[in-house]
Amino acid sequence: MGPCVLVLLLLSLQGLQTSAEGSDGKLECLCETPQSLRATKCQGTRCFSSVKVSSSGVVFEHGCLEGLDKIRLHCSTAPSFHQAIFCCSQEMCNGNTTRSSLMSLLPTAPEGEPVRYRVETVALFVLGPVVVLALLSAVSVLACRRLHRGRLQRLQEFDTEQGAVDGLITSNVGDSTLALLDQSCTSGSGSGLPFLVQRTVARQISLMELVGKGRYGEVWRGQWQGENVAVKIFSSRDEKSWFRETEIYNTVLLRHENILGFMASDMTSRNSSTQLWLITHYHENGSLYDYLQRVAVETSEGLAMAASIACGLVHLHTEIFGTEGKPAIAHRDLKSKNILVTKELRCCIADLGLAVTHSQADNLLDVGNNPKVGTKRYMAPEVLDESIQTDCFDAYKRVDIWAFGLVLWEIARRTYSNGIVEEYRPPFYDQVPNDPSFEDMRKVVCVEQQRPFIPNRWFSDPTLSALVKLMKECWYQNPSARLTALRIKKTLDKIHSSLEKGKES
Repeated sequence: MGPCVLVLLLLSLQGLQTSAEGSDGKLECLCETPQSLRATKCQGTRCFSSVKVSSSGVVFEHGCLEGLDKIRLHCSTAPSFHQAIFCCSQEMCNGNTTRSSLMSLLPTAPEGEPVRYRVETVALFVLGPVVVLALLSAVSVLACRRLHRGRLQRLQEFDTEQGAVDGLITSNVGDSTLALLDQSCTSGSGSGLPFLVQRTVARQISLMELVGKGRYGEVWRGQWQGENVAVKIFSSRDEKSWFRETEIYNTVLLRHENILGFMASDMTSRNSSTQLWLITHYHENGSLYDYLQRVAVETSEGLAMAASIACGLVHLHTEIFGTEGKPAIAHRDLKSKNILVTKELRCCIADLGLAVTHSQADNLLDVGNNPKVGTKRYMAPEVLDESIQTDCFDAYKRVDIWAFGLVLWEIARRTYSNGIVEEYRPPFYDQVPNDPSFEDMRKVVCVEQQRPFIPNRWFSDPTLSALVKLMKECWYQNPSARLTALRIKKTLDKIHSSLEKGKES
């Protein structure tokens, strides 16, 4: 009879336990989740504490469970490598569990035996990134092809219209086609050429030799109807510079002997890639930067170069009113590499990709849509310390004046006096590295307020001494104290007159 009584007793205890789990009896438990600001209390049939391990970290949680199904589902689950749960059935029993005790519930693989993952999991981790990368590559290729087809379609649309354009220019044997092209320019436009004619010019150019290369792209010597032209091919990342320069040349009267002559602009396709062309007059002497490295100049030549740059700057900075007028323009990236030397040893200003325009009529300041800034070595103090008034056009003109002073210094170094001349060096060559950072220039120009070194020999020559005074007036720390382009031009004219009088006497 003893064994029967024992069985009945166990069954009755199990029944009592089941009825207790399904009854309304509540336990008070600690409740704490990652989202809760502080620990609270909750009521349920069971209390629990859990730990979950994921790539984002370890999460601990305390709370209560209601209902027999939830209790069996959660409390009967065996711990895995990523999560474990501890259940208890006493008041606030989960408040005694520590994080270390919960972590100890997580099983560890036997020593020397790696953790085994399901084949599906491994396949997902390996193939998932490959599939995503393949999809992104396919989308990128399709987008590029669509963009390229769109550009080609625009080119073809313009080509179909070119039948309406008669022969470009007829000329007598021996006449310069470029000269006739300049004469045919309609007033009121920087280039004066209708857009379709520009495209015809671009299609008739043969690229002959690469004459320059840089971050912006390439410059080629091309031939158009037997005459040399310069073809600047912009890199795709400089599309905004090409667009800005094209926009200014096509909307502004810029025909001036000291501004690089513009012929045409085109978006063309070569070798299955889109190229952005800017076609201008060709000057075989190259940039002022290149020329000064090769050649030292006499005083009169250096003075003429400086005066021609000042003339070009005056034309840019001055607003011309009337039907054939132009807005005022600030260059924003004036430097010796952006100035070309003509065969007459005069200079013309090039590269208007960062130019700013201003019109008094509507007081409109147009800075374009190019996020690039100028060349760090030539930046004015107010640009380096970011104190420039970006809504004031005069502020941009004063930045040009600072840069002009540095170009004037470059010319003076390569100008003979008493048979002596220095080697070419860029501004601040002895104060900053070859490729200075923004911070390098800010420290030298703004904090230490240094200026390019002036050799003693310059002070013994009347012309160079006058140029020293002029360049220093371009380098004032206070932008409003700097000279205007017109004042610089008049001063250079006066220095030239003094030089000529000295030769006559």
